[in-house]
Amino acid sequence: MAATTDSFHDLLRPEQVHDNVDAWRWTVRRRLVPVRDRLVAEPLHRRDAWLSARAARVVRERDVLLQRLHRFSHQVLLDPDVEALAAQLGRLLADIEHHRQRLHDLAYDDVELEIGGSE
Repeated sequence: MAATTDSFHDLLRPEQVHDNVDAWRWTVRRRLVPVRDRLVAEPLHRRDAWLSARAARVVRERDVLLQRLHRFSHQVLLDPDVEALAAQLGRLLADIEHHRQRLHDLAYDDVELEIGGSE
């Protein structure tokens, strides 16, 4: 997902926003699709009891991120303040990266338990 969001970050720079606002809006909307697809495709396995609360949090967080993405997919075409919109999208991308890190941490902890990582 990092590659998907990295090109998105470049698109949110101020000089990109003001070049051609209508083209920028449609480009952002198109770039939201693979981000959404990656979130939808996340593996949501059943976890051991000690990981279940963290796994449930990751699922809830993913659902909130998907709702925000859905809202932005419409808002990006209509919002007159593109600079504020770009800032909000930047915050969304940061939140997605934090979510991705929590998902990786959860997978690591799951594997660590399976191979006996704690002494």
